[in-house]
Amino acid sequence: MSPAEPVVAYFRANTVYCGDAKEVLGRFPEGSVDLIYLDPPFFSNRVYEVIWKDGSEIRSFEDRWKGGINNYVSWLMERVGQCYRVLKSTGSLYIHLDDHASHYVKVELDKLFGEARFINEIIWSRQLGRHSGARQYGRGHDSILFYAKGEEYTWNQQYQPYSQEYLNHFYKYTEPGTGRRYRLGDLTGAGDSGGQYEFLGVRPARGRHWAYKKEAMESLLRAGRIVQAKKGAMPAYKRYLDEMPGAALQDIWSDIKPVTRGKETLGYPTQKPEALLERIILTSSNEGGLVLDPFCGCGTAIAVAHKLGRAWIGVDVSPTACKIMGKRMRGIGASPHIVGMPLTLDELGKLQPFEFQNWVVQRLFGRVSAKKSSDMGIDGYTFDGRPIQVKQSKDVGRNVVDNFETAMRRRGAKRGVIVAFSFGKGAHEEIARAKIQDGLEIQAITVQEMITDASQPS
Repeated sequence: MSPAEPVVAYFRANTVYCGDAKEVLGRFPEGSVDLIYLDPPFFSNRVYEVIWKDGSEIRSFEDRWKGGINNYVSWLMERVGQCYRVLKSTGSLYIHLDDHASHYVKVELDKLFGEARFINEIIWSRQLGRHSGARQYGRGHDSILFYAKGEEYTWNQQYQPYSQEYLNHFYKYTEPGTGRRYRLGDLTGAGDSGGQYEFLGVRPARGRHWAYKKEAMESLLRAGRIVQAKKGAMPAYKRYLDEMPGAALQDIWSDIKPVTRGKETLGYPTQKPEALLERIILTSSNEGGLVLDPFCGCGTAIAVAHKLGRAWIGVDVSPTACKIMGKRMRGIGASPHIVGMPLTLDELGKLQPFEFQNWVVQRLFGRVSAKKSSDMGIDGYTFDGRPIQVKQSKDVGRNVVDNFETAMRRRGAKRGVIVAFSFGKGAHEEIARAKIQDGLEIQAITVQEMITDASQPS
């Protein structure tokens, strides 16, 4: 889409945008989103590499930030600033961080939202087992900082089951006949809601009042909801366990396990469990609201939003991630729009090397090599097993073809494909020589030919 295109035409719900969140959100209207969850790359000095579950994708990205923490925070806050702008006054933002950067980012978020708009730091205890480090305590949690843009923000209280210890201590009575567990609660309060009167021969103490009017108290007594241990004893309210929603959710979440293996696994290295996003989305949005994830990865946030009846938008700079998101959303019955996938020579030339490699191999209906290095010059294989070499450069010369021939011989391959932006005279001459003298058939395909679908491996 043209940069001059109206914002209204560009901004669409149920869409995956391929691009930098700063640029994409900069074209969104102000105050248009109900809930934002973002899981940016952690400042953890790690390099992630992964072969996707279906074996046909590779995603490599560096989670290493030159310039240190200040550079990382500056980069992140430029994008969070756009998140704040597009958030509704009733909206909330959850940002998922680890212990390397959470405290630095919180300082900047307090400046952006205002200290009063910081609601919680949620501790997600994500480890399945106990881990210890050399001369340090084991790291087993992430932090999720929760901010609201305004005083009146969307909030749907969530609950979790009571602990067994809590049940044993408070719900220690069982009703004969029904087997229902219950606890006894105070029927008085400091306020004047029910009044001061005699009930079952008892009056509240000085400064206290019954919680209900006399007529309501008598109705509760007839219904068997009031218990008096003996004549003259203070009556108590019978509160059944099966009528209670559970314990109000606290800010330490240890009941949600990380994604390891199973049906959720997509092979994404930092994939978050659906249960985590479900809790956030249920708490801070309503059905029909719009959920945004500006670092969407494999699309967990938007997939859960769709299942819960919310509209959604996912943004990621990686074309591979956007392709995976599209496939995932179609798999759950959504019809995602995909915007911004690279289509021009200039856009393809600016991709990260492994993203460009992914794009080429996908266009050839092939699979990517499982090795990032020591692949002998082979970046993937066509559907019928021919080696593919990908060069994100122009005027590829004879030396590239020579090296590819060596890789082909080691693999025992007689046919192969080289893709580049353009090929020099020497490359074409070497391809012709290899065919005549060595019986090696190498097909040279330009990126422009792939864009126009004018050439596919023959």
